[in-house]
Amino acid sequence: MREGVRATDRATATGEGVRRRNGSGPGRSGPPPRKDPRRPRTTPTTAAPPTTPLTPPAPHNTTTTSGTPASHGVAARPTTTPPTTPTPLTVTRAAAVSRSAAAAAACRQRDRLPRYWFANRLVLTLSGQRPVHTLLGHALPAAYDRLIELAPHAPLRPAAGRATAPVVRRCGEYQPRHGVIEAFARIASGDRLSALAFRLELGADARWRCAAIDLGPLAQMVPDGS
Repeated sequence: MREGVRATDRATATGEGVRRRNGSGPGRSGPPPRKDPRRPRTTPTTAAPPTTPLTPPAPHNTTTTSGTPASHGVAARPTTTPPTTPTPLTVTRAAAVSRSAAAAAACRQRDRLPRYWFANRLVLTLSGQRPVHTLLGHALPAAYDRLIELAPHAPLRPAAGRATAPVVRRCGEYQPRHGVIEAFARIASGDRLSALAFRLELGADARWRCAAIDLGPLAQMVPDGS
């Protein structure tokens, strides 16, 4: 009896195994579908979009301000010099130079005036630094003759042992009428002061000429040529 039941169970298990291999079983009914050779089997697939690998951009060949190539991938930074703060001594020197330049410009502008121009030329001649003929054409005959008498003695020459050349400290003027200037100058040579007076007249050619010269006490020290 038991042997018959076991045989039946083996037969049942064998039949189920055959059905499973043949495609039958739970969830499927009937024989497996036949393949149609006229229709190729296609399996829909979802194509993934092509991916492009990210390539880092090529580093630029940058150069720093000093001329040294910068490292790749690092932006070049220009080298800057911090501003220097002027010191009080620098400011003082700059102010002194500015004042000196302004004084020199004012002096050049002053020397263009007729009275200063003639005063400087007369001092150079009467101190022996320039010959008399440098004033030829700038003096009338009477004044030129007086210069010829005074120039050899150089009354404005510095005293012995003094190397300071005479300079015009100040020169004023008085105009009694149009075309006439009576000028008076103060000449300094070291600690010695001298006076110089002269007369200018405006010619028909619009040029100033020296018409008279007076040295005051210094003229008395010059012997009379007559």
